[in-house]
Amino acid sequence: MLEPGGPTPLSGGQLDEACCAAADFADLKSPWLLGHSRAVAELAEAAAWRIRMPPAEVDTLRRAALLHDLGRVTVPGDIWDRPGPLRAEDWEHVRLHAYQTERALTRCAGLGRLGDIAGAHHERLDGSGYHRGTKAAQLPLTARMLAAADTYQAMTEARPHRGALPPAQAAEELEAQVRAGCLDGDCVQAVLAAAGQRAAARPRRQHPGALSEREVEVLCLLARGQSNRQIAARLGI
Repeated sequence: MLEPGGPTPLSGGQLDEACCAAADFADLKSPWLLGHSRAVAELAEAAAWRIRMPPAEVDTLRRAALLHDLGRVTVPGDIWDRPGPLRAEDWEHVRLHAYQTERALTRCAGLGRLGDIAGAHHERLDGSGYHRGTKAAQLPLTARMLAAADTYQAMTEARPHRGALPPAQAAEELEAQVRAGCLDGDCVQAVLAAAGQRAAARPRRQHPGALSEREVEVLCLLARGQSNRQIAARLGI
C-alpha cells in the first residue's frame, strides 16, 4: 500500500522516537537482549560528549546505536538463546546480522549514513571484525565509538552461554582489546569513563613531527587519493 499523501519526513524528535521503537522491536528477538540497544545508545552518546564530538555527530551516533542490532531479527531465535557453543552455520547467521542491519537501513536514502555506522559495530581496527573486515582507515569515529560501547554493554549483560561480567572485568577486557589493536583507545577511555569505570593510563604512540593519531589518519587517507570532503565524511569531522 502507498502511504496516503506520500511519504512524510520525520523531524529530529520524531526520528529519535522511531529509532527507539525499532530498537525495542529488535531487542524483542530474545529475552536476553531486552533493553540492550537503548543501553548501548545511552552509553555511546555519553562517551561521545566526553570527547567533544560535534552535536550533529552525537545525534547520528545515538540513532545508529539504537538501530545497530536491527539485523538480529533475521537470525533464528534459537541461535540467540542457545546455552552452548554455536555451530559453524550458526556463526554464519550471527556474522551476517550486522550486514542485514546495514542493508535494511541503506535502502532508505535518509538512513544511509546510519546504516553505514550501525552495520560496522562489529568491525575492528585491525580488520579482524565482521562483516566486511574493515580496517582503521575506513572506520569513522562514530563507528569506533559504537563498537566500544556495544562491546562493553554486551559484556556486562548476561547471555545464555555466560553470566554478566563484572564492570571492572569488562573494563579490563576492553583495554586488552585496545592493546591488541582491535578497539580505539580514545573511544574505550570515553566509554569506560561514561560507564563509571576508571580506564588505565594508555601510553600514546609517538609519531614523526609530534603528529596526533587523527592527523596521521588524515594523511593516510590523503595518500590514498581521497578528497577533503571524503576524508571529513569518513572520519566524522
